[in-house]
Amino acid sequence: MDPKKNPSQQPESTTLLESIGLPADLRRLPRAQLGPLANELRQFLLHSVAQTGGHLSSNLGTVELTIALHYVFNTPDDRLVWDVGHQTYPHKILTGRRAGMASLRQLGGISGFPRRDESEYDTFGTAHSSTSISAALGMAMAAKAKGEARRSVAIIGDGAMTAGMAFEALNNAGVSNARLLVVLNDNDMSISPPVGALNRYLAQLMSGQFYAAAKHVGKQVLKGAPPLFELAKRFEEHAKGMVVPATLFEKFGFNYIGPIDGHDLDSLVPTLENIRNLLDNDEGPQFLHVVTKKGQGYKLAEADPVAYHGPGKFDPAVGLTKPAKPPKTTFTQVFGQWLCDMAAADQRLVGITPAMREGSGMVEFERRFPDRYFDVGIAEQHAVTFAGGLACEGLKPVVAIYSTFLQRAYDQLIHDVALQKLPVVFALDRAGLVGADGATHAGAYDIAYLRCIPHVSVACPADEGECRQLLSTAFAQDHPVAVRYPRGAGEGVVPPTALEGLPFGKGELRRKGRGVAILAFGTLLYPSLAAAERLGVSVANMRWAKPLDIELLREMAASHAAIVTVEEGCVMGGAGSAVMEALQAEGLTLPVLSLGLPDVFIEHGDPAQLLSLQGLDAEGIERSVRERFGALLDGASGLKAVA
Repeated sequence: MDPKKNPSQQPESTTLLESIGLPADLRRLPRAQLGPLANELRQFLLHSVAQTGGHLSSNLGTVELTIALHYVFNTPDDRLVWDVGHQTYPHKILTGRRAGMASLRQLGGISGFPRRDESEYDTFGTAHSSTSISAALGMAMAAKAKGEARRSVAIIGDGAMTAGMAFEALNNAGVSNARLLVVLNDNDMSISPPVGALNRYLAQLMSGQFYAAAKHVGKQVLKGAPPLFELAKRFEEHAKGMVVPATLFEKFGFNYIGPIDGHDLDSLVPTLENIRNLLDNDEGPQFLHVVTKKGQGYKLAEADPVAYHGPGKFDPAVGLTKPAKPPKTTFTQVFGQWLCDMAAADQRLVGITPAMREGSGMVEFERRFPDRYFDVGIAEQHAVTFAGGLACEGLKPVVAIYSTFLQRAYDQLIHDVALQKLPVVFALDRAGLVGADGATHAGAYDIAYLRCIPHVSVACPADEGECRQLLSTAFAQDHPVAVRYPRGAGEGVVPPTALEGLPFGKGELRRKGRGVAILAFGTLLYPSLAAAERLGVSVANMRWAKPLDIELLREMAASHAAIVTVEEGCVMGGAGSAVMEALQAEGLTLPVLSLGLPDVFIEHGDPAQLLSLQGLDAEGIERSVRERFGALLDGASGLKAVA
């Protein structure tokens, strides 16, 4: 669709789409109506996401593939597992959630990723990459063990195929004889001439019963003459390899089919039908390579799929526009500028990202220092050990990684970096709640899972200025240090231009008060200060979850009757726990109230609203302190004043 030709913000007629309540309705359609349905679905998707925000480019690219899969396979009895899941909006629309798209990624609304508790068609909860083949194989083997004839399909992108976990699953699946289909949704390469009519014919031929039977009979006949059998086997591999990159996946034990045009329903449907028959005849695991285009059908997204990857609300007729008021500088931008400045000052600095160049703010760094920039693909484990190897040779690696994704490299963090006390800086973006992406992307656990590791330190900047300073402090250390900072902008504190750091392991007293001391970790310092103004209590900006500033902690304990800790992270094992452990070790006994994220997974929604619901805004902090320590605030016995 050319947006200039359709100025209306409303999608065109969706008569066909409105008749599809569930995939069973889709399967009753004549095949000739699938193309018009795809057009309606793409229109609906575009205008729906334009009103709510969300992932767009990837979903526009999976419209035909989604229709074909639900048309050919008997979902939900046949299992579809979508890798990552940010491309499942067409799937959600076709599986009874069309009306729910109006509440996409909003509090109480449907998730932007597959969720088992949302629909029986969401067979596996995904949002972290490269898990689909493992999960689908598990489902296929479970069906086999239970004597069920169901089929399992994993849909995985070319980016997700860069992760080791995907290849571990392929290695296991290739010897399983499972009724498993892996669909590689390749949306990075353009659809070149070999993917046209000739390749469609080859794909259908290789997936057809005649080809499978001929291959099977030929192997049986030639097994009696090993040299001829080996010659025929090699000829088959190389003949297919001349047109398609089949050899790698066939070595894993899969029958490779494709590549085919993922937007051509006349190619997709018959090929999937042939593959379904192969699965039913226990011909072993199948691998289908489809080529799609991100942003398909919307010219602006096709031209710039990165910009339209996860846009906010916009007018489809106009496209994305710059905001009238320049937005605040984000923590990610602060990191990106610091990275460039420190790289210019220190030739040892190298930057590493596991496929999150834009999200982690490394675009400018790659442009200015291409030889010191390493994108290792969606391979977090490798990223961390790779950083360890660089550090062994005297370089100073900075790993830019989301808090939720560092979880995937926990063994490497402990064994390959911390155990050897290697000076790696971990720039942990998206620490705390992340809003619309929900629990799968929330950085709720990094303080808890990092502070228990020897040699690892954890910095919690309160604002943009401290973020830059603490990154410099971390870079100067001779051991691993993580600097955690949230998504988006903070208080708006302008960072200094210099590269001087702050004292290692030291906090500061920000407000003197009476009775109660609030110890704030990270950006919740500012709502803590606002609450303290109304409460008349003290506030310390702790800055470090590890090491704790024990001197400051002793001072607060000696001059106050109670302590409140505040953090945007899990309470269990978090900074508050660290404070209580330290007080116990010091032989100090006084009541402690720990405020943070509870022992539940926080749903998607507006970040400020989510923090308010957890009592982590100024009003919530004030309310919690009054409820717990109201007597101290009223001047009851035990009240101590800060000197």
